[in-house]
Amino acid sequence: MELHITLKGTRDLAKQITEQLRDAITQGKLAAGTRLPPTRLLAEQLGVSRKTVADAYAHLTYDNLLVGRVGAGTFVNPHVPPVALPLQDNELAGAGVIRHWRDAFMSMHHPTHTLRYDYLGGATGKHQFPHDEWRRCVLFALRQGAQSRGLYGQAEGLPMLREAIARHIGFSRGVRCGSDDLLVTNGAQQALDLVARVLVEPGCTVAVEDPGYPPARLLFAAQGARVVGVPVDDQGLQVALIPDGTRLIYVTPAHQFPLGMPMSLERRLALLERARELGAIIIEDDYDCEFRYEGRPTDCLQSLDRHGLVAYVGTFSKTLLPELRLGYLVAPPGLRKALLSAKQLTDCHTATLTQWAVAKFILDGYLLKHIRRCHAAYSSRREQLIERLEGDLAPWFERIHATAGFHLAILDKGGLDIPLLIELAKQVEVGLYPLAPFYYSATPRTGLLMGYGCIDTLDIPPSLDRLRELLQQLSPRA
Repeated sequence: MELHITLKGTRDLAKQITEQLRDAITQGKLAAGTRLPPTRLLAEQLGVSRKTVADAYAHLTYDNLLVGRVGAGTFVNPHVPPVALPLQDNELAGAGVIRHWRDAFMSMHHPTHTLRYDYLGGATGKHQFPHDEWRRCVLFALRQGAQSRGLYGQAEGLPMLREAIARHIGFSRGVRCGSDDLLVTNGAQQALDLVARVLVEPGCTVAVEDPGYPPARLLFAAQGARVVGVPVDDQGLQVALIPDGTRLIYVTPAHQFPLGMPMSLERRLALLERARELGAIIIEDDYDCEFRYEGRPTDCLQSLDRHGLVAYVGTFSKTLLPELRLGYLVAPPGLRKALLSAKQLTDCHTATLTQWAVAKFILDGYLLKHIRRCHAAYSSRREQLIERLEGDLAPWFERIHATAGFHLAILDKGGLDIPLLIELAKQVEVGLYPLAPFYYSATPRTGLLMGYGCIDTLDIPPSLDRLRELLQQLSPRA
């Protein structure tokens, strides 16, 4: 690749090269540490003598903009300060909007530390992923891509994948839909974003569970909604507390996030009736309910809907891998065209290579096989956790009964300093996470969210032994 330098005339050539290189370095066009072409090569490209280029390099080296390394070449000094500092956010015309978005997501991050024993909620272990089967599906996707015209894909997703998803969720969750009802999205978060784009206006009311899923609440607030936290009890969202004028209701009825209890049938029917009275849309986030351990499977809320009020959202982040960024949305009839338009404007379409691979993965039976394999592993881990929580950890914690998913919410029985416990646990390589951040306006309950999706089964006993030792030091109990 040639270095972009333009020369005018035949006078002061070394000075022209020096000044253009200086501007490129100080303006960031030549990044710190970039290797410059050898003087002979650059001289040939510019049609000047090698001495002219060498003089320019020497001058910039004297000014500490370039550094020479014997046997390696000439490089941009990695410590060059910029001549002009960029404007701060409060100096820009859109300062208010920038601050709104910046502050909204200050708390949104994924842990980057790698502790030996990690109870991160909502995460799965990559060691369980069926790499051999996935590789075959990716090769299939590559062959499909090679045969395509290389044009943009359908905004709603590949027909093969939509058909595969419709069959899968109809079989496993009782969702009533066909392929035409589905939109393929970049994870569940984009599905939530699309619904918010077509329904939410500044000042309108959106009801969310409290405690609940922070990314959903923050997304609605970022769109200008007045977000109202509705408390939950042992039957789920308290429908009677949904305020008048609510336009959108976000719920996790099958496995309430983060506490874990399922919404009762009576409460589900009441929620559908309340939404009908309000003319509100319900977002049903069915994020991890392929993994059920007790009782009979419950119908999803969408299957009970007779008025087209439920937008059903699902994801492959929990069953496959979060990094695939693939989810889906079963659109209510009244929103289909609007959601499709929003999808087209947002990103045109989801990457087709991943869509082909996931479609093949589902249709060849690999997904159900993988879910069964994961179910066995999660069930074993869950049993170990429950046994310890009802055994030697019982003096400190009680669990909230949950029948699905791969996390448990456990409540402090009183007196524990949860932030201190979490910091001490890090020192012994155990990752623990508090319940408090999931609360919005309701008074937080003190406890932990114990995810068992990415911790190895054999690591649970030693990690809980370390937790028990910490608990005995912090709050000795009989």
